[in-house]
Amino acid sequence: MKIRFFNGKILCMEPQMDIIQGELHTTDDTISYCGPSIKKINHETFDREIDLRGNLVMPGFKNAHTHSAMTFLRSYADDMPLNDWLHKQVFPMEAKLTAEDIYTLSKLGIAEYLTSGITANFDMYVDSEPIARAAMDTGFRTVIVSGLNNFVDSVENVAKNYETLNHFHPLISYQLGFHAEYTTKEEILKGVSELSHQYKAPVYTHISETRQEVTDCLNRTGKTPVAYLDSLGLFDYGGGGYHCVHFTYQDKDIFKEKNMSVITNPASNLKLASGIAPLCDYLRAGLNIAIGTDGPASNNCLDMFREMFLVTGLSKVKEEDAASFDATNVLKAATIGGAKAMGLPLCESLAVGQKADLFVLNLRKPNMQPENNIVKNIVYSGSKDNVLLTMVNGKILYENGEFFIGEDIGELYYKCNHIIKCMTS
Repeated sequence: MKIRFFNGKILCMEPQMDIIQGELHTTDDTISYCGPSIKKINHETFDREIDLRGNLVMPGFKNAHTHSAMTFLRSYADDMPLNDWLHKQVFPMEAKLTAEDIYTLSKLGIAEYLTSGITANFDMYVDSEPIARAAMDTGFRTVIVSGLNNFVDSVENVAKNYETLNHFHPLISYQLGFHAEYTTKEEILKGVSELSHQYKAPVYTHISETRQEVTDCLNRTGKTPVAYLDSLGLFDYGGGGYHCVHFTYQDKDIFKEKNMSVITNPASNLKLASGIAPLCDYLRAGLNIAIGTDGPASNNCLDMFREMFLVTGLSKVKEEDAASFDATNVLKAATIGGAKAMGLPLCESLAVGQKADLFVLNLRKPNMQPENNIVKNIVYSGSKDNVLLTMVNGKILYENGEFFIGEDIGELYYKCNHIIKCMTS
């Protein structure tokens, strides 16, 4: 399948943030041309030609931390502190889920990602296999990370998933991880560390999300969560931390030394009153920063535009500096930073040889005019309403409000509502 996007603007992201007037071609799953408009073109070589009408093509956003199947808890367990939210609402409801429930609910999350220009997600949940099937069947790119803890999964099963899911389908990959220090006993953590050294693989986890989490870990171990986990060798091959709200200088230095990514989740941290991550400190330290929505129970909205605005807005408030964490850095975190954190080197930018993961942004809307600075418009005034088309791996999965994910969207809505009704009746 060969598709031509022409008569539009292209934001390649690398090596510069320059926007060019030109066209882009995809051949099967790969970008085969990205550059100035071609005057003489053989139209017969394309299966489809899409006139952009002056609109913008850019790399897809990477949702670098989420729990897609938690769509069933959207607006169900709200307005509670994190500990009560987890133990009184989330964990008891999750115990009722079947593998088929997770499969269906994950597909709903994927549909929402597509409406926001998200072309890949970093998904952590209680059962990895149905997540992989949902991504494969919809055609969506997914990196799965284990949610291993004291109550769910085992080190042995994580090893099995690592061996199996990294060869399951071209759109699927699997990373080592665990839920959090406070939900995972040391014996399990040491087992994950052994796997990391065996596979020479990075490790990912929720970390330093709340002040209480850090205090409790200090009381138990005499170390912060970052220092404690590092002492077990868990970060010897890199990886990343989700949230990273309450770091010490030593924590930041460990992340820098071990080439760890900070994956921030501003909407979730606000809703659960966890705090504001010191992202400018991380930026100054040279850490890779990525952005995630977190799950639809702690955020409710899987919207990268909202996350980007919160990243920069909250950073400016925390720094008391309106010039801090500008739009360019935010857009890099939502695209290139996410790809780096997720281990997707072929999904970072629009360039020949990169995967055809992209979306078309409608510039012909009032919120994107005038075009004084398109990058800043995207971050400060862009919205889901501007997403015209989302392509993953060379296939258009969302276009002009329609989904092409192998299932009628209305039927999918019905199935998801039926799942939660059965669980609460």
